[in-house]
Amino acid sequence: MYDTHFGLTDRPFQLTPDARFWFDTATHRKAMAYLGYGLAQGEGFIVITGDIGAGKTTLVGHLMGAIDTASLHPIQIVSTAVEAEDLLRVVAAGLKLEAAGRTKADLLAMIERGLHAIARSGRRTLLIVDEAQALPVSALEELRMLSNFQAGGHAMLQIFLLGQPEFRDRLYGTDALEQLRQRVIAVHHLDPMGVDEVASYIGHRLSVAGWQGRPDFAEDAFPLLHRSSDGVPRRLNQLMGRVLLHAAITGADVIDGALVSTVVADAQSETPAVKPVATVVPVTASIPAVTFDLSPIETRVAQLEARIEEQDAALRRVLRLLVDWVEASETYHQPEAVRGAAA
Repeated sequence: MYDTHFGLTDRPFQLTPDARFWFDTATHRKAMAYLGYGLAQGEGFIVITGDIGAGKTTLVGHLMGAIDTASLHPIQIVSTAVEAEDLLRVVAAGLKLEAAGRTKADLLAMIERGLHAIARSGRRTLLIVDEAQALPVSALEELRMLSNFQAGGHAMLQIFLLGQPEFRDRLYGTDALEQLRQRVIAVHHLDPMGVDEVASYIGHRLSVAGWQGRPDFAEDAFPLLHRSSDGVPRRLNQLMGRVLLHAAITGADVIDGALVSTVVADAQSETPAVKPVATVVPVTASIPAVTFDLSPIETRVAQLEARIEEQDAALRRVLRLLVDWVEASETYHQPEAVRGAAA
């Protein structure tokens, strides 16, 4: 709803990854540099890790849009906790091969033939595996074996692994993956954006969505937005969506620190408090009984009751905006003769 209120042509802070909103933060620019170097080598593994919401999937979308498909054949899969043989079936499906009912030996032979067919067309295959932290060691080892396939002394398959930080810890923390580790030619971890990047990030996404300067932003809003989202793109998108909605409901045309603080406080009040769980400890002569002073439920009820009037007012404003939007849409879609008669 806020997009219509502010005259935007799209939702700039949707949570679904969209490569159109790609923005070069320092860490994403560095990731693309490592990817470019790795792809130029034409072999081995490229590894990119990042926290949930750091922009890994958006990075892949941006890469897919930049790939020269005349020289590179990309296959993109999202992994789950599948064992080695099932992973081979997923790779075969990515090569448009019929893998149902095939043995592991058959699958390997089919995949090799498929890679050879692509190589004969003058292209190399890039296998992009998202959520790599879900793969067991056996599946990762199978990927390493696939990277051995060659034609004319050149690798036919290069593999790009994306995962959460625990994948990096596994890769460099266990001897079982030593051989795969030796095949990694480029690795990068996506860090959160810096506080100085928040304003440019927000402005870029709004501009892609047709922003004409409304709402405006006060300088004190950006440090609060960074601190409240920890600089993680998806968290910042989620927070900005709520900020713009609040601005639309309250009629605010300037987003400042006070408005951001109000939205953050509302979000925190809506998150259920996690109460401590008491651990049962046998009481002995030397160990006194331990009790916990848990906040009574009446405190939470009082907080909710105190906000009822404010939320009712907000709901009425939302309904008024919706009515205005519906009436405007109906007027826009009426034939000119009807609009003239109405006038």
